[in-house]
Amino acid sequence: MELPKVGSIGEYIREQRQQAKISLRQLAAQAGVSNPYLSQVERGLRKPSAEILNQIAKGLHISAKALYVQAGLIEDREPDSDVLAAIRADVTITERQRQVLIDIYESFRKENRAGNPEAQPSRPAEPPPGDAVRTENTATPDSKEG
Repeated sequence: MELPKVGSIGEYIREQRQQAKISLRQLAAQAGVSNPYLSQVERGLRKPSAEILNQIAKGLHISAKALYVQAGLIEDREPDSDVLAAIRADVTITERQRQVLIDIYESFRKENRAGNPEAQPSRPAEPPPGDAVRTENTATPDSKEG
């Protein structure tokens, strides 16, 4: 994975903030950082810590992991699925919409990996190859045996 250039995390934060229609002052207040500091981050003059990125992500209502990956603090190691590739390739949605879809999709995948019995992946209901579907001798609730 290619590491982002120095200013790219700031550019990404600015883009997310603008798409969310939040002013620099509003985001600074929500993230608990000073207005000048956030401005310097957005211009690529400062590199925020993981904790500051977490606070900014909360203020933007986006995944902290997305900011960590963008900042080069963590590597996005899981191979992309076809779904993620399709979301990222869709030019008809905004970057913010794209990120929300990715966050939702990843939360489902994480839930399934955690072993939640209600959230186990389902497979299409198809008979195994070579197995004939039998419809004879099928009891229905209103049929009488006897």
